[in-house]
Amino acid sequence: MVAVSAPYVAGFLAFREVPFLVEAVQRLQQESERLLLPHRVLLVDGNGLLHPRGFGVACHLGVLTDLPCIGVAKNLLQVDGLVRDELHREQIRSLQRGGDMFPLTGTSGRILGMALRSYNNSSKPLYVSVGHRVCLQTAVRLVKSCCRYRIPEPIRQVQKQGGRGGAGRPRVGKQISRQQRGLGLPTSR
Repeated sequence: MVAVSAPYVAGFLAFREVPFLVEAVQRLQQESERLLLPHRVLLVDGNGLLHPRGFGVACHLGVLTDLPCIGVAKNLLQVDGLVRDELHREQIRSLQRGGDMFPLTGTSGRILGMALRSYNNSSKPLYVSVGHRVCLQTAVRLVKSCCRYRIPEPIRQVQKQGGRGGAGRPRVGKQISRQQRGLGLPTSR
């Protein structure tokens, strides 16, 4: 457990949480080397390239650990002309079954991520974006393969184990698990 003393500031999540995540990843890497687990991908409850500065928590963590990293967000950040307007709601309604998706293309013409209906019974999409060392197609495929419910199972299990603050963020000063943000690596206790 760690004490989080910095407040949450929108757009700067990485500066608050990445130091703890890097330490957790290093511990998990040591454990996975002992267990001979060669394949590692981090799933992060947050954004990668789909971010106001184009470099969200999934990018930050991926670069610092040099591991493939995928951002998985529950809400769309309004970036590069992407807005939650009637057109966006219509695109969401067009997602009829699990695995359906549409690209999140900014006014710049750049594809920043993908809206994914993660499973059949979910009406709300996930917003998947590249963090580090993975292409968007692979990121979406991996996220979809981890979804028994709306949220990818590695993130969902971590969130079930740890207490959450309002809006999905830890409360200031609250003791939180170092894996709270949902890393897609095996944990050791």
